[in-house]
Amino acid sequence: MVQTVDFITPVVDDPFIYGQIAAANSLSDVFAMGAEVINALNLVGFDSCNQPYEILREILEGGLDKVKECGAVVVGGHTIETPEMYYGLSVTGLVHPKKFWKNNTPLAGDVLILTKPLGLGILTTAIKADLVNDSELKEAVRIMRQLNLYASRGLKDLRVNACTDITGFGLIGHGLEMAKNATLELESAKIPILKSAVNYANMGIIPAGSYANKEFSSKLCNSDEIIFYDAQTSGGLLISIDERDANEALLRLKNAGYEQASIIGEVKPKEELSIIFK
Repeated sequence: MVQTVDFITPVVDDPFIYGQIAAANSLSDVFAMGAEVINALNLVGFDSCNQPYEILREILEGGLDKVKECGAVVVGGHTIETPEMYYGLSVTGLVHPKKFWKNNTPLAGDVLILTKPLGLGILTTAIKADLVNDSELKEAVRIMRQLNLYASRGLKDLRVNACTDITGFGLIGHGLEMAKNATLELESAKIPILKSAVNYANMGIIPAGSYANKEFSSKLCNSDEIIFYDAQTSGGLLISIDERDANEALLRLKNAGYEQASIIGEVKPKEELSIIFK
């Protein structure tokens, strides 16, 4: 049995879509362990004095939609009055002990695959500032509410040696978890990045969490690029997989709808730096 919990404040105005994104973000940790979701509990902070209950209903329906997509059920939850809205899930899943994916057990020679593009933290900051156009908003929403379920299911019979999801600590922060006993060598040019996020980053539209990530992690890698530290919401999976299965894994991921999935590097024996960008 595996359990996880997460919640976020609103990243878009539409309450149903916010519910979907928050749920996808909460469910992701279970998929990163190679597990299947069996049930979830709602966690809600809601300001009923200033918001109609219709908003709350739509948020919960959005979350339920994503839990049902996993073939799981919502079995209850808890709501409190808060001045700032938040929503998420406490999630329970199951995985066979011999098929459990840890986040810190890559093997030297493994290939690294990233399933979703970076830049979602920057884009959600731009969304809150009402700067994005319709196409940028639609792209961000599509990626954030896309479950990592299908990536996890599609690779279960392959030799996955480690896996983590890329969320609040960014690619480098979560990569450092994986690089506990190894070094990750990444090719900057092969890392999928949202073009619109690069444009907003150049304008200085960067979440505070991304700067905090950089301050904490920059001494352990050789890159100052803020996009690699960007705090993601419902980001993709970083997968360390046997090189013999890497091309098959990439093909399956693209067929499952992760169009920007990419091989971004490989695992090396432990060096002085935990993450090296080429």
